[in-house]
Amino acid sequence: MTLRLAYGTNGLTDLRLDDALHLLADLGYDGVGLTLDHMHLDPMAPDLSARTRDVSRALSRLGLTVTVETGARYVLDPRRKHGPSLLDPDPDARAARGDLLIRAVRVGADLGAHAVHCFSGIAPVGTDPSTAWCRLADALAPAVDAADGLGVCLAIEPEPGHLLATLDDFDVLRLLLDSPGALGLTLDIGHCQCLEPQSPADCVRAVAPWVRHVQIEDMRRGVHEHLPFGDGEIEFPPVLDALTELTACGYDGLVSVELPRHSHAGPYFAGESLRFLRSHERGAHI
Repeated sequence: MTLRLAYGTNGLTDLRLDDALHLLADLGYDGVGLTLDHMHLDPMAPDLSARTRDVSRALSRLGLTVTVETGARYVLDPRRKHGPSLLDPDPDARAARGDLLIRAVRVGADLGAHAVHCFSGIAPVGTDPSTAWCRLADALAPAVDAADGLGVCLAIEPEPGHLLATLDDFDVLRLLLDSPGALGLTLDIGHCQCLEPQSPADCVRAVAPWVRHVQIEDMRRGVHEHLPFGDGEIEFPPVLDALTELTACGYDGLVSVELPRHSHAGPYFAGESLRFLRSHERGAHI
């Protein structure tokens, strides 16, 4: 069974979106992790619905499936990375991030996306943990409701340094929201290597029921730096074996390469990443 591989457009920011999509199709990718940003389907610019339809037609022509990503660094605040967040002390600021997620959910529905990715954000200094978790649950709930109404899954990513940083933290949020069906997990394989006590392969198996999107790259233990394959410490054959098992059990989403700091050579790394994963995947079996 072959994994459905994708590449994130946050690693192709020097390319026009149409050029990026053609590149990925020509290389042989199955899909794309589409980050909504000023250079790629800007969610804040006018005529979003019309532009989304254009992208949908392009994806269909090229035979690419899609996951919508919301990790653009400055799409809401040009001076504050990932600001405002769902944990911002200002309710209006939290609402702005929540509104962006709802826009992303609508885009995801229009594109037929497998999932819409999101993250919690960093808890502001001095914020009590219980207050931070309540803010997260309250701010995220409308986006979860919107996703449920449109038949889209909102897949939150444990991110090193964020309030929701680990797989255990995902369970905290899931229980706070009463385990809504529209809330799933974005599993980042590198983050598992960075933070989790289990191996990345064991992480895949441990959270299999909730995985709705997978990101993949190399990484070192304790260092949150997305690395090209072979530059970190991950043993990929067991990981790809676990992901193949996941697919055999019903996961139909993408496994998307996440190299956001390598756009300067994006086409090269897109090609090399696909070759690496396919060559190591051949040894995966169930």
